[in-house]
Amino acid sequence: MIQDFQNCTYVCTVTDARELPPAPAEVAFVGRSNVGKSSVINAVCHQTHLARTSKTPGRTRTINVYTVGRQGWLVDLPGYGFAVGPSASREGWKDMIEGYLTGRSALRCVFLIVDAKVGPTALDLQMARYLRSQSLPFRVLANKVDQVKSSLAPSQKKNIARTLQVPEADLAWISASDGTNIPALRSDIARLLAGTT
Repeated sequence: MIQDFQNCTYVCTVTDARELPPAPAEVAFVGRSNVGKSSVINAVCHQTHLARTSKTPGRTRTINVYTVGRQGWLVDLPGYGFAVGPSASREGWKDMIEGYLTGRSALRCVFLIVDAKVGPTALDLQMARYLRSQSLPFRVLANKVDQVKSSLAPSQKKNIARTLQVPEADLAWISASDGTNIPALRSDIARLLAGTT
């Protein structure tokens, strides 16, 4: 299992989910621009440059796919919310995300990433509602927990869980930067791709 994640590789980049070939199983990462989706994927895969990262919000403008051994795919979706680029392009990213989410029969789970320090935005709440409306299984990852003071962490966890209407026990409290709870996330992904959870 660990070996598979150590050998994650790039598969392809598309702008239309209909261009993707079938996969045995896949999980997707979605979140607002600059929340650290690509960094989370890199941390999960024990790498620093597998998924392209940038300080510029909205840098991920395509659907990027990475493989985990023979088990399946990790899919990095375009960030929503603020992004640099024409409004028409931003609307196209929305279509890209929805086209992927509603068109992949092998999709096991969507990881909705929110900023642990900032908390859920209105767009994060909208995404959670959308995923529920489509009956898509999803889990919430609160990233950048290294930026949250330990004294504030309990109340912030409660706030995020309450706002997004998920059990606090199901909220993953992670940091792609310092590795907090990344091993547990890696195990969850492995079980999902293997169809054991």
